[in-house]
Amino acid sequence: MKQLVVLIGCAVVLLGFVGCQSTNKRVEVIIEDGGQFPEFLVGTWKANKGGWEIVFEPDGTISSAVIPLGRTKVKPGQTTVVPMKLGGKGVYKAGNWLVQYSPVSRELTVEIVIESFRAQIGPSAVKGSTRDYLTGTVSEDGKLWDVAWLSVPKYIVDIPERRNQELPIDPYYNEAKTVLFEKVVEN
Repeated sequence: MKQLVVLIGCAVVLLGFVGCQSTNKRVEVIIEDGGQFPEFLVGTWKANKGGWEIVFEPDGTISSAVIPLGRTKVKPGQTTVVPMKLGGKGVYKAGNWLVQYSPVSRELTVEIVIESFRAQIGPSAVKGSTRDYLTGTVSEDGKLWDVAWLSVPKYIVDIPERRNQELPIDPYYNEAKTVLFEKVVEN
């Protein structure tokens, strides 16, 4: 019993020094010169294709993103459940994300990870994971972000005729695509 009291006492002291904060950061932010995330990048950015929409916070983290996969709004490190148009539901589990910015070159890079997803429509489903890389230069006026977008997906179909069959990915699909993001002017 005395050992248990000592052990609990040590745990309380250790937690006092360390704290109960989670070390699991959902969005890692890297600013190349060690400075602050620029104010002109804070806000909502919408793409001209793919359905992308990314919301940057003042500390450089991303609070949410609309991803091309189902045009679904997801949050880093969280699971999102949405109803499907033809019945069923879509479940998206976002992983940890990355934001990196270089003030010298004005290059902004974002990595969005969807650890797993499943879109159920009746007896059929598509599931898998995606990792998207968005990298490009932000214009001098801070209103446009010209991006090369590379997606690395894994898709598995689950239909009555074929259970858990991984779909081949067309090599063209894995080539970087050009996407132009525009900062949304908020009133």
